[in-house]
Amino acid sequence: MLNVGVLVGGRSVEHEVAVITAMQMIENLDKSKYKVFPIYISNTGKWLVGEGLEKFETYKSGDFSKFKEVFLMPSYGDRSFYTLNKKSSSGGLFSKQEEYEVLEKYCTLDVAVLGLHGTNSEDGTIQGLLETMGIPYTGGNVLASSVGMDKVLMKDVYRQNGIPTVEYCWFYRDEWLEDPEKILLNVERLNYPLIVKPSNLGSSIGITKAKDKMSLLKAIEIAIFYDDKIIIEEAIDNLREINCAVLGRQEDVIASILEEPIGWVDVQTFENKYEKGGGSTRKLPADVPDKIRIEIEELAKQAFKVINCAGTARIDFLLEDNEKVYVNEINTLPGSTSYHLWEKTGINFQELMDRLIEIALDESKDKEKNMVTFESNLYSKTSYGTKGSSIK
Repeated sequence: MLNVGVLVGGRSVEHEVAVITAMQMIENLDKSKYKVFPIYISNTGKWLVGEGLEKFETYKSGDFSKFKEVFLMPSYGDRSFYTLNKKSSSGGLFSKQEEYEVLEKYCTLDVAVLGLHGTNSEDGTIQGLLETMGIPYTGGNVLASSVGMDKVLMKDVYRQNGIPTVEYCWFYRDEWLEDPEKILLNVERLNYPLIVKPSNLGSSIGITKAKDKMSLLKAIEIAIFYDDKIIIEEAIDNLREINCAVLGRQEDVIASILEEPIGWVDVQTFENKYEKGGGSTRKLPADVPDKIRIEIEELAKQAFKVINCAGTARIDFLLEDNEKVYVNEINTLPGSTSYHLWEKTGINFQELMDRLIEIALDESKDKEKNMVTFESNLYSKTSYGTKGSSIK
């Protein structure tokens, strides 16, 4: 039986969405194969463990006072998590009993399942920590996660690899605050209407459509509240959104059936997507010509592989006039692991979780094959002193 740690939540504005994803994951992990340890990362960054974190009611209540903070050692190969526990000294005839705290092992993980979304979670941050400890984890590696999270970098990489994207430009928040007119000159080379987004957020948070200069200024002010890097894209008329998930690693990948959100608006906000149910109605499979379906499936696999993704990801496409296909973005840790797409493809949620864990373990085994030491006599050939060093 494998010890599986499910990381829940995260220090992100997408915290609640991540909790829902993690609860679905826990529910669908085969308990005959896995011993499950929920590890909650609060939105302030505390890591907590304890019985009850597998229940959604706990998160709805907002009361985490009974749970223990958990600690880890960033040493490679130490896959354990520790809690501080109070102990009492026995005392003696001439000494009083005293309390003290000791660090005790709580669990040792074979693999981590990431029920996380957004910054500090989906952007390579957690992935880097787990890599340092040598813990296999689900989803893309540090590179895939960071590239997939940064919409600017993602689009740059895709364009360099012949993957179509809409026209865009970008800038840093400090550049905007220092010289907004200079930024506007560059932005207004694009054609209105424009879509203004924080570069490093998901769940449609901070996204606004701008139809003119005045609404553009307001949209930028909203976006810079969430991120220090802003991307602005040309909006597309006669638009349909089509989504496709990819599962696997390296060359061994498959594409799911396609979906089309029904009642989709040209700017999908967090409120539309989650609170008003805008993302709850889908057409499965999407009604597109075979030629478009095949193109989207192939582009989805290419978008997945070119950033070295693994596990499952959802790639969102924009379809213009039912003819022109653009990659909008990739979600390297998609909400609910996009299980609805795999279910309709013939893979149920429990099978999907099994596959994600298998892929995580395969990825880890591959990394173990890499040599991380190199024999050399560099120390003996180097003289080091107060005036610097030189190699003989």
